Amino acid sequence: MAYQDTLITDDISAYLDERENKNLLRFITCGSVDDGKSTLIGRLLYDRKLLYEDQLDAIEKQNINSGMQNRDINFASLVDGLAAEREQGITIDVAYRYFSTKKRNFIVADTPGHEQYTRNMATGASNADLAIILINARKGILEQTKRHSYIASLLGIKHIGVAINKMDLVDYSHDRFREIVDAFSAFSKDMGFASIQYTPMSALSGENITAKSEKMPWYDGPCFLAHLETVDTSTQTDHASFRFPVQWVNRTDANFRGYCGTIASGQIQPGTEIIVIPSGQRSAVKEIVTIDGPLEMAAQFQSVTLTLENEIDISRGDIICGIDNPAQQSDQFQAHILWFSEKKLYPGRNYLLKTPNKIVPVSITSLKHKINVNDFSKRAGKTLSLNEIGVCNLSLSSPIAFDPYKLNKTTGNFILIDRQSNETIGMGFLDFSLRRASNIVWQDLEIGKVQRAQQKHQKPAVLWFTGLSGSGKSTIANLLEQKLHDMGRHTYVLDGDNFRHGLSKDLGFTNADRVENIRRVAETAKLMSDAGLIVLVSFISPFRAERNMARRLMDDGEFIEIYVNTPIEVAEQRDVKGLYARARSGEIKNFTGIDSEYQAPQTPEIEVSTTTLPAEKAAEQIVEYLNINGFLETHT
Repeated sequence: MAYQDTLITDDISAYLDERENKNLLRFITCGSVDDGKSTLIGRLLYDRKLLYEDQLDAIEKQNINSGMQNRDINFASLVDGLAAEREQGITIDVAYRYFSTKKRNFIVADTPGHEQYTRNMATGASNADLAIILINARKGILEQTKRHSYIASLLGIKHIGVAINKMDLVDYSHDRFREIVDAFSAFSKDMGFASIQYTPMSALSGENITAKSEKMPWYDGPCFLAHLETVDTSTQTDHASFRFPVQWVNRTDANFRGYCGTIASGQIQPGTEIIVIPSGQRSAVKEIVTIDGPLEMAAQFQSVTLTLENEIDISRGDIICGIDNPAQQSDQFQAHILWFSEKKLYPGRNYLLKTPNKIVPVSITSLKHKINVNDFSKRAGKTLSLNEIGVCNLSLSSPIAFDPYKLNKTTGNFILIDRQSNETIGMGFLDFSLRRASNIVWQDLEIGKVQRAQQKHQKPAVLWFTGLSGSGKSTIANLLEQKLHDMGRHTYVLDGDNFRHGLSKDLGFTNADRVENIRRVAETAKLMSDAGLIVLVSFISPFRAERNMARRLMDDGEFIEIYVNTPIEVAEQRDVKGLYARARSGEIKNFTGIDSEYQAPQTPEIEVSTTTLPAEKAAEQIVEYLNINGFLETHT
């Protein structure tokens, strides 16, 4: 490196011991575009001589190639790692840098300021002890400044450094500094920060970065580096309840069973009594195993293997807790969600919820409100869009062990995954279990689906007709029901128009309303199949996600997707109601096939082409399918 600690050459053992025993501060730099986040970190590393010679050589060559060889060092490029970042002069991805001073070790996450990369900022902030919020002294507090501050608060970061940068552009004005301090203090007063340090600076010229600036004699606080070296971010996590999410069960041989993971909070030692959530089984720790040998005690963030005094049933996804205050478990929650995807969040749609050690299907049952990041007020809404924050109710397919996020970051956080693309589309923080979840228990009945279906001499089925408006779904469904009725079968038709006169009369035709409409239809069809009926569902149901959700509600083999494949030009010719013409003229909004998407089935059980097959023949084809697959038993 350009700078070398003399201990390296004088006493390497002492140098290594000093580095090992210094505490570590993880911090993040965030704020709006062009506030100087990368420049600040680049200047800090340069002034403290914490850069390698080849890094400086690379920057000099870059300046020559870009015709800037007589210009000052581009400090931002010392941090920005991607070529696109250096070319555009922006930060796109999170850049992690490690450095050390005599007082402390540091890991800094330099994050993007652009709104489209807010998800990257949230990722970088997830493990930070301190957030540095940069503010351009000339521009003041912007919307992205508020969004990043609120996200830092959501993520449980308790210590904030407000770096009021580019003071040189306002002539190092004390009045401007005080104005920004007062404004930030006012909007952040309810965010729960334990400490806020305001530092005026000019990262480009190095004022107040590693030493007190003579150009701002009115400022009596520490310089930026001094604040990093002295800020106390210690918490009470060492005294928190023990949490050990099991990530792997290690069976090296018949005589060894160990449970591997990273301690989320608290500490453990051999002999400590434990309880496993959700099973509730109890034991005691026999040994704490590591690659370097057994430990007498292990604490938060250590990766270890625990063996127990007696063999009990523990699986990946369980949480081993201390018996004094075990984790809770529930399948319904209120949570804050930060949405990452350009595809909107729709209540009623199914996603996957991933905790640090478990994945379960989840549905957003309601969006209670959105958070306006400008004034942190609550706003009504039916969906969440990219970078929006909302408070939602969640319903999981099975209970999980958890703690509220404010009590334990590890066991209280989750991400949301799209079931179709496996894309990470959101992150969330569990607020609390919905109390009603623990009061509702499924009632076992003496007569079930099997008995009801046997009485009707048939297997229950859900025949899900999907296709464009005018494709012929209802016509074929009606003909099919007549044929099944003549055969003595017990059926019921759920028709789109009829359903909207009753259970869905409060819904419109936005994407959010369509998702909720199909959720209600699917739940209704499930109840009818439980009654042993053959249910014929005739709905456009334009989105694959909702049709797949309906399929998952039913027993294996019970859901039969029937794609009534009719080209839109043919459907328009059959349109006796004139709906297509009204949609094309703009009179009807959100009409499927015109200004709202239709996602055709990819692997339907049955596909009917109504341009080549009459409706009567289509109905006969479906009856034949039901016969071949055993849905229509012979009367005894």
